[in-house]
Amino acid sequence: MQRAPPQNKLLQQLSDQDLQKIIRHGKTIQMEFGQLLCEEGKDCGFVYFPLSGFISILTSMQHNQGLEVGLIGNEGMLGVLSSIGVHLSPVQAVVQGNGTALQIETQVFTAELKDSSTLQHLMQQYLAFYVIQLTRLVCCNHYHETEPRLARWLLMTHDRADGDQFFLTHQYLASMLGVRRSSVTEAAGALLQKNIIDYHRGQIHILNRTALEKVSCSCYRDLLDKQQLFLPDLPSVQTDFVR
Repeated sequence: MQRAPPQNKLLQQLSDQDLQKIIRHGKTIQMEFGQLLCEEGKDCGFVYFPLSGFISILTSMQHNQGLEVGLIGNEGMLGVLSSIGVHLSPVQAVVQGNGTALQIETQVFTAELKDSSTLQHLMQQYLAFYVIQLTRLVCCNHYHETEPRLARWLLMTHDRADGDQFFLTHQYLASMLGVRRSSVTEAAGALLQKNIIDYHRGQIHILNRTALEKVSCSCYRDLLDKQQLFLPDLPSVQTDFVR
């Protein structure tokens, strides 16, 4: 009996035969906010294909602080470096939005990878986009002001969230953006005054996505363009919701 295709867009690009080979080895796990999936400098032991929810990719900074340099939802996967034989993670991966993921042992996944040229090509394409996302967000965090960066971050989260509302505290946002909490409060207050978002007790509600895109820095649009360049068959994250 065949199992229904998962909601992960990468896996949906595979043939039925390749897909069944992959998902038969996996198990669906719950992802909870704040859950650590992978530590920097360690072998995660698994790869993850999010079906819902999303994962923050963090790099270490001074004083044990982390800066977000990537975001993975059901358009991608965690552990793509294993496809080129790298099993020690250069980053930390933390669940940012509750959801589910298909979890597969890394050794099993890499074994299946050797038998599928289609899967190999897909991993190569996704790896290229993954590296571009990391490098782009590092530059964004260094050069752009807090408000447009916050808008870009909210857009990326909105694309991967199940609806227009999600829970995020100012302190968590400050950690993700690598700025002081007061800077996030000021930037969020500006978006609130413009009726672009609503914010109450950690609940963020996107009220006007079009206006949010105008406030965002160019990095958001650039990343969407790069996704279409390297993963042309992947549905755009923008088309997932009726805004």
